[in-house]
Amino acid sequence: MIGLGVFYATLSGIANGLFSAPMKIIPVWKWENIWLVFILTACVLMPPLVVLPAANPAAVIAAAPTAAVWAALIFGFAWGFGAILFGLSVHTLGVSLANSLVIGLSSALGSVVPLIVSGDLRAEPRVFVLFAGVAVFIAGVWLCGRAGRMSEQQISREWRGYFFAIGSGVMSAVFNIGYSLALPVADAGERLGLTRFTSTNVIWLLMLGAGAIPNIGYCLLLLSRHRSAKLFNAGPPAKTWGLGLLMGLLWGGSIFLYGAATPLLGDIGPSIGWPLSLAVGLLVANLMGYLLGEWRTAPLAAVRFMQFGIVTLLIAIVITAASTTLS
Repeated sequence: MIGLGVFYATLSGIANGLFSAPMKIIPVWKWENIWLVFILTACVLMPPLVVLPAANPAAVIAAAPTAAVWAALIFGFAWGFGAILFGLSVHTLGVSLANSLVIGLSSALGSVVPLIVSGDLRAEPRVFVLFAGVAVFIAGVWLCGRAGRMSEQQISREWRGYFFAIGSGVMSAVFNIGYSLALPVADAGERLGLTRFTSTNVIWLLMLGAGAIPNIGYCLLLLSRHRSAKLFNAGPPAKTWGLGLLMGLLWGGSIFLYGAATPLLGDIGPSIGWPLSLAVGLLVANLMGYLLGEWRTAPLAAVRFMQFGIVTLLIAIVITAASTTLS
């Protein structure tokens, strides 16, 4: 069971690490064109297509505690602003640096806060080790940020990109917190005879639907302001629409795979599944950043700092994972 959970979490990380790379190679379209197609695919179209053939979400929601349903909606809506900031940080900082900063912050907060809100934060060995992992996460984020600042003389970046990444890291952790608080929705689905995976997908239906609202609103605002809606008809469709849809399918797939992984990882599944998935995503995103040539003109010292930062974040992942083996 745990091995299968690790496998699903790893696949989730691969998909998560790949999804933002197409943003750097889609021609003609502006950010809002790309992000709107991505959000509509991942958050509006994909969840119903996955949930409706296997379950009646209305029945599950009616049987679930009201507080859990509202937690999914409220935290999903709040996460939507973090998704906007992530998209802007990738656009400003690049795939490699943005993912490293966001994943490091999100891993740290998303591992600890679910324990706090669930009441499982006790003075015991696994919690102490988990906090040690969080401290190493913070060190890794600092190293990655330092690498970005050192490379600014060679790579044009704006300071606001770092604020986008920090805000996204904090708000992305909200997604895992909301998922933890919404788990009674999945429990209700199981009482109605659904599998855990199908029941968990009802949570994603709620959270992603709510999170889509601020994203769609912001994209429509930019489309109007920049008069960029006409660009949907510009450029080769395979590279514009095709890559935009692929972004949505990859990220949406990563979320559903994460939902399949956490029930198999034990009683603190969200606290280990979240950083494990993001660790793999970190490696894949940095590989894509390298292949896209984002660090080609950076000073050697900046590249070394980035490498040290990635290694530090991976060490943090190992420490966090080790916390689940302790009683």
